[in-house]
Amino acid sequence: ANAELGAVWSVGQRIWQRDFPGIYTTIGAHQWSETIQPIMEALRDATRRRAFGLVSQAYTSIVADDFAAFVGLPVEEAVKGALEQGWQADFSTRMVMPKKPGVLEASFNRFVPSSEPAPVPPIPNEQQLARLTDYVAFLEN
Repeated sequence: ANAELGAVWSVGQRIWQRDFPGIYTTIGAHQWSETIQPIMEALRDATRRRAFGLVSQAYTSIVADDFAAFVGLPVEEAVKGALEQGWQADFSTRMVMPKKPGVLEASFNRFVPSSEPAPVPPIPNEQQLARLTDYVAFLEN
């Protein structure tokens, strides 16, 4: 049990360091008990969903090998998953071009569970200012 606790701590350290490839490697390197295995699988899947989302927001193109390491999949599977999301891939240059999420499409259907809440639409500046004024007036009284 102590060795497993140490392995859980190692995974936590990789998460803290935002070392996505390290998270997958550390999870895969340990033989987890029956109680911890589902948690680690869920953590790996959630990390992968987050990585897909981050890549879609931060990159216009990314090298397929780097993308695969970031999402913790072999290159072929990573590119296949990207194509399933409507992304593009250029096999001659080995680049993946993420599809930017639109206003109504803030997440990808395959990699984001339906239990997550829908994104909150932005509030107009005038409304924000009115709300802030109400808060300040309330606090002054």
